[in-house]
Amino acid sequence: MALFQWLQESFRLFFLFAFIMMVLLMKFLLIDKSRKRRSNLPPGPPTLPIIGNLHQLGNMPHLSLQSLAHKYGPLIYLQLGQIPTLVVSSAKLAKEVLKTHDLALANHPQLFAAKHLLYNCTDITFSPYGAYWRHIRKICIHELLSDKRVNSHSSIRDEEVARLICRITGTYPGTINLSKMLRLYTNDVLCRLVFGRDFSEGGDYFPHGFREMLDEVREHLAGFSVGDFFPSLEFIHTLTGMKSRLQDTFRRLDQLFDQILNEHLASEKVEEHKDLVDSLLDVHKNDSDEQPLTTDSIKAIILDMFDAGTDTNFITLDWVMTELLMNPEVMEKAQREVRSTMKERRVVAESDLNQLQYMRFVIKEVLRLHPPAPIVPRESMEDIILEGYKIPVKTRVLVNSWAIGRNPESWEDPNTFKPERFLGSNIDHRGQDFKLIPFGAGRRGCPGIKFATAVIELALAQLLYSFDWELPPGTSAKDLDLTEVFGISMYKKESLCVVAKPHFL
Repeated sequence: MALFQWLQESFRLFFLFAFIMMVLLMKFLLIDKSRKRRSNLPPGPPTLPIIGNLHQLGNMPHLSLQSLAHKYGPLIYLQLGQIPTLVVSSAKLAKEVLKTHDLALANHPQLFAAKHLLYNCTDITFSPYGAYWRHIRKICIHELLSDKRVNSHSSIRDEEVARLICRITGTYPGTINLSKMLRLYTNDVLCRLVFGRDFSEGGDYFPHGFREMLDEVREHLAGFSVGDFFPSLEFIHTLTGMKSRLQDTFRRLDQLFDQILNEHLASEKVEEHKDLVDSLLDVHKNDSDEQPLTTDSIKAIILDMFDAGTDTNFITLDWVMTELLMNPEVMEKAQREVRSTMKERRVVAESDLNQLQYMRFVIKEVLRLHPPAPIVPRESMEDIILEGYKIPVKTRVLVNSWAIGRNPESWEDPNTFKPERFLGSNIDHRGQDFKLIPFGAGRRGCPGIKFATAVIELALAQLLYSFDWELPPGTSAKDLDLTEVFGISMYKKESLCVVAKPHFL
């Protein structure tokens, strides 16, 4: 009987697999015929049946796409499964996509994991372009990300930087995991602004495993999903168990968010003590627009803030400290600037940051070489003409900001870490100069640049001022593992471990 059941199950799976292959082959033939009819497409590599060019992405798509650009040019057409895809790898074409055709390309592709984790893509990052997206973006800018709001939160940044310095000071003369410390800092800043609470070790919500759930969300969003390239085969995720894993992560997050929202509803705070959740609940209560803010929308926005706001800042700080340790002459110059500015004072103030021009060059150079979001995705809402080619509606457009930051047409000696290249240059990283777009550009560019800049600059200045940094005994710069983990945001696989000697001993 057991053998019979095994054979029966095997035949069922075989026929299911054969059916899927037949459907994909038919779709491939239709796509191939359609592509031949639309011959006015950009150049690209040959495709394989069914998968198209999917096999050429590899584990590090930003590198693979850069290699293809070297061979086929800065504008490439790929067929990624069922998804027609355009890849852009030059500043000139990035400007065409993110400025000239910004409105036609204002949609973001909706990932399978995002639909299940971000309340059916009702967050800022993945929601379709339109009235709802404009509404929630306006709310978040007004309540958290505007210049006025960012400036009003300076005391929280001061306190969290002081906690970071205290944690590091207590580890000397031992070796510390600096990456872990930096992630804790960026997470704590955002937790206090969003929840009014501390989620770090010993904090109010630490037992709930919030940080671990955020890690799960990041891994899900970064992972390969068949449904993202073969939308007609999304049902496969039910068979593989991926959908149930997404639902489990979502359920635990949703329960925690329900608890947080209920606690905020029960509290009565004066205006100056309100956090982002309080502000969003006020909008929810009083919103009479045609696009009302629901509780699910609030939860999606909260998760979006952490996915974007924590990772971007942590990744940048982690790479800055890594590059400085690999380039001691740059480290020395940056420290000399901070210490000469501070003179006898021990604590860096935000008013000091405007004087730290070289430190800002260092940050720009890190964002050029290591953009936290290596690929900026868009999706066409209508047919467009790009460089004389007709790009059909529903084409996915990938702007390879990592490759653009290393393009020799835009940058001299592009693979060398050289902050001095920005001396006398007006190139900025805020989405106006398309040689440097670590935060994207246009309508769908990151709205939190001011917030990120404040969090990064204050912490970095104090780290440079307060400590003399060394690699652990027996470790040299060439021993550092610089392998990256690709995803929506891209971080180093291995943590940065260092020795931090307090400068004022």
